[in-house]
Amino acid sequence: MMFLRRMAKAGKGDPCVDTFIIDRAESKIENHQEANVCAGKGVSLTSLVCVNMDPGHPQAGGNVTKGFQGSYEMSGIQPLTTMFHLVAGMCPVNVHWHLGTEHYSYGQYDENGNGPNGNIPRPEWADSVRRLQNEEPGFRCHHYNPSDPKFTKEYEWKHCLNMEVGETYEVHWPHSVAGDCGTPNQYQEPFKDGVFCHLTLEQLNSLTAQEVANSVGVQSQVFTIVNDEAYFYPDMIRGMIIDGEMGSDVAHYTGSTTGTSVDNNVCSPYSPISWQVDRKCHLISASSFDKLCYDMKMQRDDMSNDLHPHGSRELVKDDLVANNMQRKAQGES
Repeated sequence: MMFLRRMAKAGKGDPCVDTFIIDRAESKIENHQEANVCAGKGVSLTSLVCVNMDPGHPQAGGNVTKGFQGSYEMSGIQPLTTMFHLVAGMCPVNVHWHLGTEHYSYGQYDENGNGPNGNIPRPEWADSVRRLQNEEPGFRCHHYNPSDPKFTKEYEWKHCLNMEVGETYEVHWPHSVAGDCGTPNQYQEPFKDGVFCHLTLEQLNSLTAQEVANSVGVQSQVFTIVNDEAYFYPDMIRGMIIDGEMGSDVAHYTGSTTGTSVDNNVCSPYSPISWQVDRKCHLISASSFDKLCYDMKMQRDDMSNDLHPHGSRELVKDDLVANNMQRKAQGES
């Protein structure tokens, strides 16, 4: 909360600083950290050597192209195919995003996309990845057009950090039935505090793999940022946008947590969890992201470590991707 208090103190008397930021920093309700029942509840598990790990630990993010199927045997374990917002007791507990995409959807976000900082090649599983702003980037969408000013005109960011118009970002919304849903403690950073808020390590170990997949999941959606208010959406914090083309073609599979601490040699132990990945890339305004970052600043827990893009995990090899991928188009039950 010191981050917000410093901002408020510096902004007093400055008409450019939103007064709600100041009010938030001075609120006895929001700053009542003793009431944050999720703080420190994240369960710590040891990373796995991919070639030696026991069955039941499929990885994310992989290829989600329509028709693709991974080869990691799941022995009947299935992802949660009901959209998370329709699952009783499940809620988003965090939101964060990655520079470029961790998943791969041919023709949407792949090696043929582009952006103001270029792209990465389709991996041969041995190529090193270029670095941008000390973060490992992922794939890009196909929308970027340097001749169109909405992809190049700079935006005055007020709340998000290290963001760029024209770039591609993959947004993740971790969900859990063990979150403190519907309370001021719902959104947490790190996200594991929210996922495990009401689930101990002992309780986690008592669950079957299918019960884990039914209880924890991540929604993923990919965007190219434009400086054009025709693409404004005001409520990104609540989860995947399901409207028209957005959320109309979703891949469901079981995977793991992601990020640059894991790759194709060191695997995540947080698995199997359900993934719901929008196969299409969408345009969204820079102001939509800035509103999201503003909303994150309004949460009781300090989410300032998620106000910038994170690095992307290298594309997961096919033999680490679950063989239970399913597709549901909008309107299907």
